[in-house]
Amino acid sequence: MWDTLHSYLPYLLAGLGSFFIGLSKAGFGGGLGMMVTPICVVAFGPKAIGILLPLLCAGDIFSMYAYWKKWQIKNFWFLLPGIIVGVIIGAQLFGRFTADHLNLIIGLLAISFVAFQIGREYITKHAKAFIPSYKTGIPYGIVAGLTSTFAHGAGPVVTMFLLPQKMTKEVYMGTTIFIFTFINAFKMPFFCIDQTMINLPIFAPHSIITLETLTIGLYCFPLVPLGVWAGIWLNRKFSEAQFVHIIYILTALAGADLVWHSHFWRWF
Repeated sequence: MWDTLHSYLPYLLAGLGSFFIGLSKAGFGGGLGMMVTPICVVAFGPKAIGILLPLLCAGDIFSMYAYWKKWQIKNFWFLLPGIIVGVIIGAQLFGRFTADHLNLIIGLLAISFVAFQIGREYITKHAKAFIPSYKTGIPYGIVAGLTSTFAHGAGPVVTMFLLPQKMTKEVYMGTTIFIFTFINAFKMPFFCIDQTMINLPIFAPHSIITLETLTIGLYCFPLVPLGVWAGIWLNRKFSEAQFVHIIYILTALAGADLVWHSHFWRWF
């Protein structure tokens, strides 16, 4: 019995991650989406990155519908050059990382995300409003492109760029969704095409999205719109404060588990 349950555990975790994608795209649970990658990497290892991208793109479609034309487009243009550079560099590096390297990177990003969320209230209150520009946007865009390619984890980076601008919640959500819709769509060819198909140095040595990852993602897909619906309902019925605290604890634990299983001490 336990062996059977253990064999299904990765798929249960992937399904939970897909549901969390929907919840986060509906605006419930704060930074819930950042937990998705660590729990799926615990289940499937590095191939989780390829499993998640089509699911994230599906979630973006639902989010864009909810916040259509409520974005501030200038922020996208300021970040765009850096995002392009970051994704291309990230795709190149991704194919050269071992599973231990990715576990360490994703684990540290998860722990850093929790620390960022804890300090987010202070940042919101005390950060000085600033006028965005290419000078500030390009460095943020590069880091966003890199972290998104490695771990679908650009949320804190984009948040740090947008929060000091003191925009309304609706505009902030719309702008964030627009930026991530582009990032995820732009990553798709770099995840699907590798240098064995097209011999160009901008592509990774090996495909990140494969028939296997697409098949697993297809099974999980129905949970994305279900999560969106649940997120809308939960937003109307419940306070998310306690729920978010639980998510942060679980994210930190998942991140710590990945760091531990990276066996980083062997590198010294």
